[in-house]
Amino acid sequence: MKPSQRWSAPDGRSRGSLDLTPPMSETLGSAAARAGCVVSVSHSRLPRGSCSGSGVLLSRDPPGGVVLCPGILFSPFLLESERPDWSRGKVLLSDRFFPGLRIQVLQTNGSSSNSSRPAARSTCLAGDLGGNNKPGLRFNPLSNRPRPRHGGRTCEAQLLMVAACPPFQEAFSKIFSASDRWHFGGNDFEQEVANSSEHEDWHALHWFALLRILEPADSLGASGVSCVPAGSLRKGDTVFACGSPFGSLCPEIFMNTLSKGIVSNLAGASNALVLIDARCLPGTEGGGVFVLSGMGPRLVGIIVAPLCWKSTEWVGLTLVCAVDSILESVAGVLSRSRGFLKPSLLPTELVTKSPAAVVLRNGLDRHLLDAVVLVECGPTWGSGVMISSRLLLTCRHVVGGASNVRIRFLTSPNRDSVVKGNVVFATKDSSPYDIALVELEEGLSTLPDLPLASTFHPGEDVSIVSFGVFGQACGPSVTSGILSAVITVEDKPVMLQATSAVHGGSSGGALFGTHSGKLLGIVASNTRDNSVGVTYPHLNFSIPITVLWSAILEYIHHGSLQGFQELDEVGGRIQVVWRLQREPVEMPLSKL
Repeated sequence: MKPSQRWSAPDGRSRGSLDLTPPMSETLGSAAARAGCVVSVSHSRLPRGSCSGSGVLLSRDPPGGVVLCPGILFSPFLLESERPDWSRGKVLLSDRFFPGLRIQVLQTNGSSSNSSRPAARSTCLAGDLGGNNKPGLRFNPLSNRPRPRHGGRTCEAQLLMVAACPPFQEAFSKIFSASDRWHFGGNDFEQEVANSSEHEDWHALHWFALLRILEPADSLGASGVSCVPAGSLRKGDTVFACGSPFGSLCPEIFMNTLSKGIVSNLAGASNALVLIDARCLPGTEGGGVFVLSGMGPRLVGIIVAPLCWKSTEWVGLTLVCAVDSILESVAGVLSRSRGFLKPSLLPTELVTKSPAAVVLRNGLDRHLLDAVVLVECGPTWGSGVMISSRLLLTCRHVVGGASNVRIRFLTSPNRDSVVKGNVVFATKDSSPYDIALVELEEGLSTLPDLPLASTFHPGEDVSIVSFGVFGQACGPSVTSGILSAVITVEDKPVMLQATSAVHGGSSGGALFGTHSGKLLGIVASNTRDNSVGVTYPHLNFSIPITVLWSAILEYIHHGSLQGFQELDEVGGRIQVVWRLQREPVEMPLSKL
């Protein structure tokens, strides 16, 4: 490990920032390129019978390689007799699909003219771009090229099986409820296939396909991908997603595109379900998610859905399945196959849970998550931040005029405890500062120290910790971004603007400086364009802690609410800032 690659101790507390030096960047790009795939399947029986997404090249043994990709790509090609009950099983062999499926594999050989890409192998399963299949994205003339010009070759592949991952499905069913109108976009093709169900993506998300490349691999990139169990992940860990947006449409440009984010949330046995905030686009389903360890980049997950909506709100998180959970599920199928599948199809070293290499940690201190709590007011919830053993801050609209609320602690050391809280103050609706102060009826015996910021630096890395769209289902979520703006009035900060993803339920959450660990502010809102009904999760606003701290101290030491009451009497310029738009200027009437 180079001196610039500073990492955290096993307890998760950050010891410094991770400097991704050029050699490490090249290693990451090379590893991702060797493993990256774009998956496409076509058949003449269906109109426009081709669809594509990403995948991962697991191994080059047997010769040619074994590829892991999303099972949903194959759902349109199921035999009609299999459709009613197919999602309830655990494995589907190739004879359950239309005969004559065409699967092609595009492999780059490292001779790309794009010098910014490392000279390494990657894999792309490319669909038939001719015939009746006319891609909807038509902005680039390169998409009309019949064959890639980056030194790649096209190989045929064979479907071995499509297998379910029960640990992921179990975790998924506990978090995502159909009543919340969740939608998982990114693969438009299944919506166009006749007889496809409106909720087919729900049934197929936990299915993954294994493919065999039929042509022998050459000497480049002879090794397979290295994996690490998702159980080693912690919220806030840095991750890199590698996929090919828009699938096989234009691999010259989009193939093996990298995106960076953090682990936002974890759920299920051995963290089978992972949510990350890396920006991924349609077509990256099946792409790999990598972490950096002391031994280099390691594959930790497979992208299941790059885009998630709750009702009409874009959540801005990417759904990932742990690769070790997939491989263990497949290994279980192979061990029970009674000879019709060879266990050697899946290299045992990929499945064995050896001690994971230490994941390099450069994110938020884990103990700061303990300061963020779930605030329940009747059937609705929001977030809150503990600022002392008995006091917490949240938003006025979270408490909704109630005199008391329920506080849930879902992280250590007070995990699973519920305490009643009395609302001692809430600003008026006319106040631009949407804030409330809640006092617990029972004080906490342990509470992490919460350092408070006194200055703010635009451009610094920030993290938002809140309960977002999932409530108590899997604990607080963490999203990353930067402090994009500090808005001041009379040289005093009155609003903080950040780019971390924020959704319904995040109100009252904490805005932290990622590396300093200091509380910067209380999350108040994201951005919504009411004229078109669109919410933008990556543009949000927080109340600076400097606005509130003197009022907090006055209440702690003297029991006085005067400082909070002054928040109802702030000047008109602050009102204008928090209105997020200026009032139209009244024009003088014409004398004509």
